[in-house]
Amino acid sequence: MALFLYMARRLFYAAILVIGVLVLSFLLIRLAPGDPVDTLAGQMGGMTEEIRAGLRSEYGLDQPTLTQLGIYLERFASGNLGYSYFFNLPVLSLILQRLPATLLLVLTALVAAVLSGTTLGVLASRRPNGLLSQAITVVSVIGYSAPVFWTGMLLIILFASVLPILPVSGMTAAAVSGGWLLDSLDVAHHLVLPAVSLAVVYLAQYSRLTRASMLDVLGSDYVRTARAKGLEERKVFFKHAFRNAVLPIITIVGLQFGNLLAGAIVVETVFNWPGLGRLAFDSVLRRDYPTLLGLLFFSSLLVIVANQLVDVCYRLADPRIKAS
Repeated sequence: MALFLYMARRLFYAAILVIGVLVLSFLLIRLAPGDPVDTLAGQMGGMTEEIRAGLRSEYGLDQPTLTQLGIYLERFASGNLGYSYFFNLPVLSLILQRLPATLLLVLTALVAAVLSGTTLGVLASRRPNGLLSQAITVVSVIGYSAPVFWTGMLLIILFASVLPILPVSGMTAAAVSGGWLLDSLDVAHHLVLPAVSLAVVYLAQYSRLTRASMLDVLGSDYVRTARAKGLEERKVFFKHAFRNAVLPIITIVGLQFGNLLAGAIVVETVFNWPGLGRLAFDSVLRRDYPTLLGLLFFSSLLVIVANQLVDVCYRLADPRIKAS
């Protein structure tokens, strides 16, 4: 019963958060200069006032902002996210077409950053004043300081002209169509550079955080007690120290999942990756309000789900929560 009440309370808070994100996003988008009709008129080279008025009436842009908000929330409650002004498709189907590509990119970058960063942080903490630790620290600082788009452009320059062994654009090669295995390998081949670009900055953060957390835990009383009892250094290091040192990493993963999605927008634009980030970039340029709101809804939903999963992982990793 207590678990049911806990989950119901979390779902209620998540629903309130999603509604707040939608309302705030709707109002902020309407405050931005320009509208979809002006954008369409610019792309068409001009438009008469009668056509402008007809399009604004069709899109509902001639009504007060609060009225538009009420209509949108009513449609949203029924599962209707509207139609895209530019693509002329239902927003829900448009997002679901692009969602797998973004999830593939984000999850691959996240797993690579967490595993690589944690491994480097653990290696650096073994001998904090050693040469390897200093080298990992320098690499982490450089990786953390480099903007995502800058790293992506450097990789494009490197692998487009110097070492042309990896594709630098798109998700698949047009000539490849030889079954699911070859198609999967082709997607993985195209995934390398975008995932590396997105993972580098977070790899640096996780390695620094793991190093600091391991050094703090290794100086704790219970670690000294375990060593005094004669336990093997490997068991002390991994079973006692690492399990507690990894808890801050789990917390940061949940907190930075939203930043990871935001970074995916830049990476997908640089590498022409057909995901939600590329769709968001195109929608901003074209003032495609329904698509932008749908993207913000799905982004907030992904962040909420990711944080719920992180809470579960934290409860599994922390013996104090398990015992309580």
